[in-house]
Amino acid sequence: MSKRIDVKNLDIFYGDFQAVKDVSMVIEPKSVTAFIGPSGCGKSTFIRTLNRMHEVIPGARVEGEVLIDGQNLYGRGVDPVDVRRQVGMVFQRPNPFPTMSIRDNVLAGVKLNSKRMSGKAADELAERALRGANLWNEVKDRLDKPGSGLSGGQQQRLCIARAIAVQPEVILMDEPCSALDPISTLAIEDLINELKSDYTVVIVTHNMQQAARVSDRTGFFNLEATGQPGQLVEFDDTQKIFNNPSQKATEDYISGRFG
Repeated sequence: MSKRIDVKNLDIFYGDFQAVKDVSMVIEPKSVTAFIGPSGCGKSTFIRTLNRMHEVIPGARVEGEVLIDGQNLYGRGVDPVDVRRQVGMVFQRPNPFPTMSIRDNVLAGVKLNSKRMSGKAADELAERALRGANLWNEVKDRLDKPGSGLSGGQQQRLCIARAIAVQPEVILMDEPCSALDPISTLAIEDLINELKSDYTVVIVTHNMQQAARVSDRTGFFNLEATGQPGQLVEFDDTQKIFNNPSQKATEDYISGRFG
């Protein structure tokens, strides 16, 4: 059951510094939403507020609302751990736990949430998550080998399997392909396309062709000057953003006349 996300007047701070200013948007369920824009304009900071990862940095805070199906993630008494269970995250660099087997890597998040399960149930969940990440056929004969022995692209799909295993409703991906070769990138893009039939998927990417290929809607972030907060300049259907943007700044960025 994937979820709709409503962001309302979100301001993001690190101490006194405002990193992102006044973002409002609706992220539709069972779709892929991409964020593009130059480095330092707040895309990754913004995506991290969607599962409260932002606040693990000391002094970080937000003002405004992030609602998932009407529930404010930042409401009183909301447990950030519950939020992160509901909203999974895949980072830029594949980060499997190096000393753990492939199977244990997949189940790490589930065990962290202290769900007790029989060996058979755990095996079934590991297989389901690895199939969901299009990795099962490549690793099924070496599930007890270390996850660090996989290629970069396989490690990233292993991290996606780990995110899926917790059964979230939203999957966030912060530049999931930036450390990967073109073939692995294609495999992740195919996977993103499949994941949206079950999840709400949000990705940050520096690769505009990737945003155009995989996303249904695209948001362009920018900042007026160095040291100023990042802002959402335009958010619309991906086709429109790339073919007929309504803001000149978006057009300049996409056509490379930027900076």
